[in-house]
Amino acid sequence: MRLGDPEVAPLLLDLHREYETRYGTGDSVHDVDGTEFDPPFGGFLVLVDGDTTVAGGGLHRFNATTAEVKRMWTNPSFRRQGHAKTILRELAILARGLGYERMRLETGYAQPEALALYRSLGFTEIGNYGIYEHASGFELDLCPEPAS
Repeated sequence: MRLGDPEVAPLLLDLHREYETRYGTGDSVHDVDGTEFDPPFGGFLVLVDGDTTVAGGGLHRFNATTAEVKRMWTNPSFRRQGHAKTILRELAILARGLGYERMRLETGYAQPEALALYRSLGFTEIGNYGIYEHASGFELDLCPEPAS
């Protein structure tokens, strides 16, 4: 999907509300221009159930070999059902298909469930790399070494 598609609107609205609740005011859902999620360097995935936006997330080009995940969100009514894992796995497939070798993301200290999720999926902590002072950075190698 594109960031401007109607299915994405509930995700962005609730993500902004959630960030304000957890961190106070800010513009973190606007730190990357929406067109950066467009092909051929990015993509945005949304999981829907009928007319309900369940979960979603996007990736954009961080550099020539690395995609950055942004806008990860799951509808509060659908949390703890594996939807965020599904989105991240599909984003990894998309990133590989776009030629990226790594996928990185950052999350804030007030999102312990996200920190646990990224660790459980094999993301490596890389420290703060972005503009958010207390964020934790994570990276996933998309080109694992072949099994011997």
